[in-house]
Amino acid sequence: MAEVLTHAEPHDEHADKPHGWRRWVYATNHKDIGTMYLILSGTMFFIGGTAAMLIRAELFKPGLQFFDPQFFNSLTTMHGLIMIFGAIMPAFVGLANWMIPLQIGAPDMALPRLNNLSFWILPFAFTLLISSFFVPGGAPAGGWTMYPPLVLQTGAAFPMLIFSVHLMGASSILGAINVIVTIVNMRAPGLSLLRMPLFVWSWLITAYLLIAVMPVLAGAVTMLLTDHFFGTTFFTAAGGGDPVMFQHIFWFFGHPEVFNWTATMWKGSLSYEPPMLFALAFLFLFTIGGFSGLMLAIVPADYQYQDTYFVVAHFHYVLVTGALFGIMAGVYYWLPKWTGRMYDQTLGNWHFWLSAIFVNVLFFPQHFLGLAGMPRRIPDYAVQFTDWNMVSSIGGFGFGLSQLLFPYLIWKCIRSGQPIGNRAWEGAHGLEWELPSPPPFHSWTTPPSNAVIARGAEH
Repeated sequence: MAEVLTHAEPHDEHADKPHGWRRWVYATNHKDIGTMYLILSGTMFFIGGTAAMLIRAELFKPGLQFFDPQFFNSLTTMHGLIMIFGAIMPAFVGLANWMIPLQIGAPDMALPRLNNLSFWILPFAFTLLISSFFVPGGAPAGGWTMYPPLVLQTGAAFPMLIFSVHLMGASSILGAINVIVTIVNMRAPGLSLLRMPLFVWSWLITAYLLIAVMPVLAGAVTMLLTDHFFGTTFFTAAGGGDPVMFQHIFWFFGHPEVFNWTATMWKGSLSYEPPMLFALAFLFLFTIGGFSGLMLAIVPADYQYQDTYFVVAHFHYVLVTGALFGIMAGVYYWLPKWTGRMYDQTLGNWHFWLSAIFVNVLFFPQHFLGLAGMPRRIPDYAVQFTDWNMVSSIGGFGFGLSQLLFPYLIWKCIRSGQPIGNRAWEGAHGLEWELPSPPPFHSWTTPPSNAVIARGAEH
């Protein structure tokens, strides 16, 4: 470790860091910005999750219990937008900000002020989106995918929706540019592309995809805007347009973000702490979502599945047990590195098992509801769908409440966790584990030597 830490002495002035609100508002340090992304993601997760629990409360039994149909559809739309654009995507960017410089031996992201801008765009975007609940006509109610012609019937919230999506897209593009420039130009000498960790590789590919597809989404929602306000008919059949064309453009944006894994664990020496439990659950449950997606791609069969709760089950197995469980696996793996303390693994195990059980109680019955013909995005339903909706709602309440263990575990870890050394896990490899835990405010001010790179790359 001497070759890593000796650079601290002649660079004492770099130990200074801003304090108070200025540290966060003017942040250019990749770890601070990564932390803010993760806090924003967690906040949006619980806001979007609250909307989901309200949805499941309404669907607990037939009849209109709490909300009129318009507000119910606003809840479903905002739940999807907030969860995907506000919880899932910023969480991955937060992990990228925290870990990429540590894993490639760089002192920071290549464009730190751009990094600050790409984050601070997002709170304004989501404030704009959530405030649409309070304008005439209410929040958007056309589904999170914003399909026309239904979304074109949105009231005063329509331009707020379009502008917020543009802001989210701009943030993603700026963040992707930063990731690419950082990985290509700021790797430590001796760290070739083929020696980079898989996490860095996945983000390099994702960043190129984001730059390719985000302008496509921006173009699609701009076409919606001109259809709504300027009389164009891109998606209006009466004027020669095609509503289905929007779906093709939208999913050109959405589907490149789904990748697959598997062989990494093959014949590995596994131990079953919370990070591996979430990783294994992700692999198994994401496969369910993948196979149900194949079923939806079979045209004669999809005639029955289309716009039913089978589709809801499919994409929640992809996004909750896929993306969300993957994020939780990453947080549980790197949290000791970030804090310098080990969390309560018993509490982490409880969080995993409650999440894994209740997420299946929540979403698996929705396959049955869809196959039986229950349409999605409706606040009321026929009596024969009651039993499975009750089971699904119980799973939803259980899953939602079990997530409260996660922030409690993090808070408890920061306050009273057991201090750790450089490596939190037996056999942990990678340059991030060559630094102290938590890493210094300015990490890798001197690039790691070839010997350190080789030690970090051992398997």
